[in-house]
Parts: sequence; C-alpha cells; structure tokens
Amino acid sequence: MLGAEVYAERLPLIERALAGESIQSEGRMSHRDGGFRRADIRYLPRFDADGIVLGFHVLVTDIEERAEREAAVRTSNDRFRAAMEAVHGVLWTNTADGRMRGDQPGWSALTGQDVDAYTEYGWADAVHPDDAAATVAAWNAAVAAKSVFVFEHRVRRHDGAWRNCLIRALPIKDAAGEILEWVGVHTDITEQRAAEQTLRDQADHLQRQVRHRERAEEQLRQLNENLEARVIAEIGERRQAEAALAQSQKMETIGKLTGGVAHDFNNLLQVVSGNLQLLSKDIAGNDRAERRVANAMAGVSRGSKLAAQLLAFGRRQALEPKVVNVTRFVQGMDDMLRRAIGGGIEVETIFGGGLWNCFIDPVQIENALLNLAINARDAMDGTGKLTIELANAHLDDAYARRHEEVQAGQYVMLAVTDTGSGMSADVVAKVFEPFFSTKSEGKGSGLGLSMVYGFVKQSGGHVKIYSEVGEGTTIKLYLPRSREAEDVEVTVDLGTIEGGTETVLVVEDDDEVRATVVEMLGDLGYRVLKAVDAQSALNVIESGIAIDMLFTDVVMPGTLKSPELARKAKERLPDLAVLFTSGYTENSIVHGGRLDVGVELLSKPYTREALARKFRHVLANQRQRNAGLAARQLTSAPVALRPSAGGQGQITVLLVEDDAVIRATTAELLQASGYVVVDAASAEDAMTALQTVPIHALVTDVNLPGASGPDFAVKARALRPGIGIVFATGDTAAVPPGTGAVLLAKPYGTEALQAAIAAALPGREIAVANEHRLEREN
Repeated sequence: MLGAEVYAERLPLIERALAGESIQSEGRMSHRDGGFRRADIRYLPRFDADGIVLGFHVLVTDIEERAEREAAVRTSNDRFRAAMEAVHGVLWTNTADGRMRGDQPGWSALTGQDVDAYTEYGWADAVHPDDAAATVAAWNAAVAAKSVFVFEHRVRRHDGAWRNCLIRALPIKDAAGEILEWVGVHTDITEQRAAEQTLRDQADHLQRQVRHRERAEEQLRQLNENLEARVIAEIGERRQAEAALAQSQKMETIGKLTGGVAHDFNNLLQVVSGNLQLLSKDIAGNDRAERRVANAMAGVSRGSKLAAQLLAFGRRQALEPKVVNVTRFVQGMDDMLRRAIGGGIEVETIFGGGLWNCFIDPVQIENALLNLAINARDAMDGTGKLTIELANAHLDDAYARRHEEVQAGQYVMLAVTDTGSGMSADVVAKVFEPFFSTKSEGKGSGLGLSMVYGFVKQSGGHVKIYSEVGEGTTIKLYLPRSREAEDVEVTVDLGTIEGGTETVLVVEDDDEVRATVVEMLGDLGYRVLKAVDAQSALNVIESGIAIDMLFTDVVMPGTLKSPELARKAKERLPDLAVLFTSGYTENSIVHGGRLDVGVELLSKPYTREALARKFRHVLANQRQRNAGLAARQLTSAPVALRPSAGGQGQITVLLVEDDAVIRATTAELLQASGYVVVDAASAEDAMTALQTVPIHALVTDVNLPGASGPDFAVKARALRPGIGIVFATGDTAAVPPGTGAVLLAKPYGTEALQAAIAAALPGREIAVANEHRLEREN
C-alpha cells in the first residue's frame, strides 16, 4: 500500500484526533519483511494549558499473532460445532455429584426438557427406566475413580422416541485432583447401532450359508470316504447322549424319591421329637430318664440332618440365601476346617483380588465346604496338602452348551484340591449319587457329595470335578455372583418361650403327627381344632367358628392343596394368620429355591421352642396388619401434618418395615401424631435416607429383607450418633440386650407408638423446637 493511500485512509481519523477526540481503530501496517501486519492504532490528542490541541500521539501495537490465535479459536469452535452436529452430539455439563444446572441448550433440544425439568437430577427422567440402574452404577464407579465416564443408554427424545446414545464425559479437576464439574457429550448412535445389527445379521446369515454349504460338502465327502466309520461314530454319539439323558433322568428320579422319603422320614421324626419333648415334662427330676430322653433327642437331630441331606440332593430344601463375601466366609472357617482335618494335613488358601460377593445360603455352603474338606482328608489318609482356592469366574456360552443345566454368566469359584488317591472315571461318574461311597463300611453315609451337588444346583450354580487315580482330586463349585452389598449376620438372645390362648386350626393328614402337635399346642395354652385334609379344614372354616391361625402341612392328599386352602381361608377370614409346615416343600410355596413372598414356613422336625416362637411371631405380625387395615378403612384421605406441643411436628422419623400394609398404616399413625415421616421397605433404602435427610428417630422391624434390624440400627447410630432407636417387632425376645433401644411390641396403637418415640428421644422434642426457633430468629 502506498503512503498516499495510507494517508488518505487515515485522514478522517487524524482530523478527529486534531479535534480533540481519542480514537482507537484496527488496520494494517507495512512491515520490514515487505508484507503487512494487523495493528491496533490509537490517536491520543495533546493539549496545552488552555485546552488547545497542539497535536497528537500515535500508538501502534502489533496484534497479528493475537488475531491469528483468535481466528484459530473461532475456527476450532466452528469445527467443534460442526463435528457435534455431524455426529448428532449434544454437549452438557454436570456438577461433581451429577447435578445438571444452568442453561443446557443441547440437552433441552435433545430431550425437550426445560430448565425446571432437567435441573438437579431431573435429567434422569429422560433416561429409559430399564437403563437407569446400570447408568447410576457406572456413573458412581467413574466418580469414585475420578476417570472418564463412558457408557451407552437410551434417552427419550423430545418427540417421545427412545434413542440410543453414547456418553463420554471428562472430569474437570482442581489442583488437588478433586472433581469440579463434568463436561460430557451425548452422541445419537441409533442409526449406527441399527446398521451394525443389520450388518451382523447379514454376516451371520452369510456365515450360516457358508457353514451349511461347507458342512454339507464335508458330510458328503466323509460319507463317500468312510460311510461305515460315520455310522459307528453317530451310534457312539447317540449312546453318549442317551447315557447322559439316562443319568439326568436317574438323578431326577432319585431326587424325587429322596424328597418323598425325607417327607415321610421328617413326619416320623416329628412324632418322635414331639412325644419326647412332651415326655420330658413328665420325667422332670428323674436324671436317668432325662438322660435317655436327651440321647433320643440327639438321635432325632442326627436323623433330621440326614433328611436335610436327602432334601439337599433332591433340590427340595427351602434355602435362605444371603449375600455372602466368600473370602471373609472361608477365612472365618479356617479354625473349624483345621480341627476337622487334623494337624497332619497342610492347608493353603488362595484368594484372588477383587472377589465378588455371591448369593448363597451360608449354612449350606459351610456344610458343603466342610464335607469337601473331610472327603479330602479321608482321600489323603490324614497326610497331604489341602488347597482352597477362590476366584472370579465367567462361564461362557460355549461352556454352557457343553454342560447341561449350566447358565452362562458370572460366578465365584470355590475350588478344593487334595493330594490324595484320586478316582477313576467310573467312580467320578457316580460320586454325586446318594449313598455311593468309596470309603470302607461304616466310615461314610454316601450323602456328603450328594448334598453338595444338590445344594449348588438348587442355588443356580455348577459343580465340576477333576480327578485321576494317584494324582488327587479337585472339586470346583461355581456360586452365582451377587452385585449387592454383603449381608451381616446378627446373633440374638431369643429369651423365654411363650404360649398363647388363640384358636388354631391344625391341618395334618398323618394321625401321629397331628396328635403330637395338637398336644404340644394345647400344652402351650392354645385352643386347638384339627382337620385331616384341606377340604375338611375348609369346611371347619366355613362353619363360622372363630379361628386365629391356620397351621397346615404343605403336602396334603386330595384335590385341594394347602396353598389354595390358605387362599380360600383368607378370603373368608381376612384376619387369619397362616403358617405352613413341611418336611418336603416341593414347589408349592418354594420357587427358585426361596420361599414365596409373604409365606411363613416351619420346617419339620421342629422343637416345642421353635413352634412356640414361630406362632408368636406370625400372630403378632398378623395382628399388626389387621390393625393397619382397620386404620386405613377409618380414613379416606391423608392425615394433615399438624405440629404437636413441644415442637413434635419438627421431629423426622425414619420408618423401616418390609410389610407394605404395616408400613403404610404406621406412617399414617406417625403423620397423624405430627411427625415428619420417611418410610423405607429395606435397610438399603433406609441407609440412603439416613445419608440424605436429617433423621431424629428410627422405628424399625427386627427382621428385614436380607438384613438385621439391630445390625442396621448400629450403622444408623454410627452415622447419626444422636438418633433414637425403636424396635417394632412381633418377637421382642429376638432383640439382643444392650442395644440402648426402646422395644415396641406388635400390634401397637398410636399411644404406644408415641410413647416409644418419646422414650427413645428424651428431651429431644424441646431441643428440636429450639433449633428451629433459633433458625427463624437468625
């Protein structure tokens, strides 16, 4: 650019500067390299003492590099926006704990949610319900690891359609490494996934066609080359399949047989046990007779264990599975195992890192491990090495196809290896059959491995055995994985035995069992009616006689079965309590190895003490449900919250009760008394409430799903030291001493409930009122 042109271009600015105006502009200036560079040009007028413009200063700043950087940023932003649009991406930000705040135009455009809808955790309402739990679990893992969050789930678009979205989010951290916020992108990959699936389907179809053609060609070639060999091979395969089917049918038949035998055997044991317990009262003070009765009861106990093993093999026992940390469980059995196998055997335990929890009956897995260790001891003749190994395991589809009844998935593997004599293939094929034993006469019942096999199979697991003669044996138990937190066992003092005066209808087809239990219940103070089958029992119920409890065997003759009897009885007598008993549950009230929801069972043979405690527990819970239903019928609208004297309305109560009717009714009673109520059906939900809401008092049942009320109370008090504890239970003797809690016996009313909370929170009402008064004044 020539100097004249520059001067002409700048002249208007010079004139304005001479007029006394400060001017800033941007232009181009010649550079010594012969080119031009962008510059920031300022004209600053210079005045004399009278304010007359004497001239002006010109300040020129080279901004070429800054301009280039700004242009690069704009280009990068344009490219990022174009890339986001090209891949259907939506940009969003979250707080460190996953809350969405502020303007989120991309998210709003995708989901149609406005600011009020997606603020805080409202964004989760746009996530598909089936994907919500997995999303939360993956998010919590990423937050804990402070790492990149990569996930895929379905999001409801603004038009209501569900779209597959790939999520990638990066944590923004401060200098200390703590997360400040998350910046993430949702990319719509619905079409991509559909295209991939189409390609996979096409590829599978082509592969099937190719395999089919190759197989046909190979079969034809083999047929032409050696037809006789193929026929022999096919006959061999068929015989193997038939043998496997026969073995499976034999095991199933034996299982049904042993289950039936166990049922009759348990009935006999119940007769013997019941009469022995009744006899013990008549011979009190006769040491010799008492000793003989005690010996006979020990025989009943051994017989009961034998029947339990038969039921375990037949997969007919009512399991009580819990979430077990197998590492801690096996370590806790170390002393027991060493005592059982003796000092001549070296024991080594191998634990893999990060072992999963498993869902298993802890009593049964303890028996199984003990059985395996004792078998290993006998195989090593008291000298050798026993190795117990734990590891996470995944059984894939290929493995499942090769092993009948195996479900592909994740398991915890428990392996027991010995250096003993080992077994031949013929022996291995029979070791799981009941009463088969390789031990000498009188040294084994032949039920140990049968019990292990049946228990693991009923629990949804898998058993695999490896053995060679002279090389030892390895038995691997694959136990189903659980993603839940470990359940903690709590030992409680059961207190004294109590009877009652209620009317009980006993339904039992075995004359001797019926006579024994009727006498035991009469001895406990109950008024007893009896029936020989379900239809006779229904006739008694329909006669109009007042009955408080139905106590019925599960396995009954006739077309009307016990579960249907219970249903019809409850229709006619809604306040009726129902308790089942059996030595063999079949599948009528047990499914998937677990008792059906809401079903109470007392397994045969049972003791007088167990009978008495179970009756009080079931009757108390039924009375509480009856009181709850009555309270709900008296009101057709929610009770308004009204503060009581002393600021009681400011007290927040956490109610933990798994029975829906009891929980709803007690919540209404608490609200009617002026308390703020947070209710939960499980210890897990209650712990979440404790961590998020200020809680002053805890009202909890003793027996919670998968947990213990006293154990949960300990955790609650550790989290909130000042919390008041109330145990509301139908079995107050089940509460361990020294808990510092208030006992509230079921059934209870409003006054008893209020009194229990007041006793658990002495002076707390006034303290809470003062807290809120100070908050208002400040």
